[in-house]
Amino acid sequence: MRRILGIAVAFAVTIGLAAVPAATAASAPPRAVEITRFLGEQRLPHKMPYAGTTVGGLSGLDRDPRTGTWYLISDDRGRYGPARFYTGRLDIDPATGAFTGVRLTAAKTLLRPDGSTYPPYGKPESADPESIRYDPWTRRLLWGDEGDRPEAGRPDIPLSGLYVHRADTQGRQTDDLPMPANLRMTAMDNGPRRNFGIEGLAITPRAITAMTEGPRFEDGEPPTVEHGAEARLTVWDRFGGSPRAQYVYRVDPLPTAPIPPTGHTDSGVSEILAIDDHRFLALERSWLEGVGYRVKLYEIDLSGATNVLDRDSLFTGEPYRAVSKHLVADLDKVRTPVQNLESLAWGPRLRTGECTLVIGSDDNFDAEETTQFLAFATRTC
Repeated sequence: MRRILGIAVAFAVTIGLAAVPAATAASAPPRAVEITRFLGEQRLPHKMPYAGTTVGGLSGLDRDPRTGTWYLISDDRGRYGPARFYTGRLDIDPATGAFTGVRLTAAKTLLRPDGSTYPPYGKPESADPESIRYDPWTRRLLWGDEGDRPEAGRPDIPLSGLYVHRADTQGRQTDDLPMPANLRMTAMDNGPRRNFGIEGLAITPRAITAMTEGPRFEDGEPPTVEHGAEARLTVWDRFGGSPRAQYVYRVDPLPTAPIPPTGHTDSGVSEILAIDDHRFLALERSWLEGVGYRVKLYEIDLSGATNVLDRDSLFTGEPYRAVSKHLVADLDKVRTPVQNLESLAWGPRLRTGECTLVIGSDDNFDAEETTQFLAFATRTC
């Protein structure tokens, strides 16, 4: 593992959060989340060998506040090893906030309830891990599985459902959250699109929330330069049961055209992070052929948004209100070139009273990309 020096610049921006629900608005004004400074950057070497695995594809991370253990999930689907996650430590000095290192401490295989490994990519019931959360109340893990399906040009890909799995800290699945009918994978042009399934996951004392990366077939086309797209954010009670609500999140239009203009693009929400039961941070990540990555950090608020859980299509029925959102930071300006940022987690509180926010990248096991961790200090979390 190599260490690199942090960026010797300061980075500050204030998030002006939307109003709290009407019942508390008069007595409790919303707390502002302020990113006060940039703490540094760390990287892991490309295809770093560790505990018989190849490290890469890190698409989600979270921290156990009791022990300081970090959990990092890989979206490798059998190319370099079984579906897995890692535990590790991020070295953030509690006095100064200096971010000085990342080290792994264990590799854990994700297991099905019967103890078997998930089949590899291209096989039925394979897994596509995209997000991980530590539940401090049950001391278990939640992880998001994006699923898979056939598409034009790849009719051989079998159906694999998208899920939010519960597992113990050794990686063995214990149960799943019940998915709403409108998020069931099919082989037809309905339901979630391929690569637009569960990508973001958040947990609060009362709720579990999952975000699809992009639009279902019934909800419109993926983003273009001319228009954005509608993703769905689903909410469950943390203690289980069927989903209680679903809201619309409007993904931005593409920030620029690919090169050539007919080139490939991939744009949507890559992670969410809870501030409280109704406010979240959201990463919007775009990849544009010939251009590279563009990433923005938004703050969103579910208060006042319309529950669309029972709507199969957003084109029918009464008008609805999407979640509110506003820009927190253009991450292209923090570190150039911006990487494939897919992870978002709260770190430890500093002695100054500041919290820490860590954003990580998925290198896609590509030598031209980087496994990167960026740390920031915030006044609230």
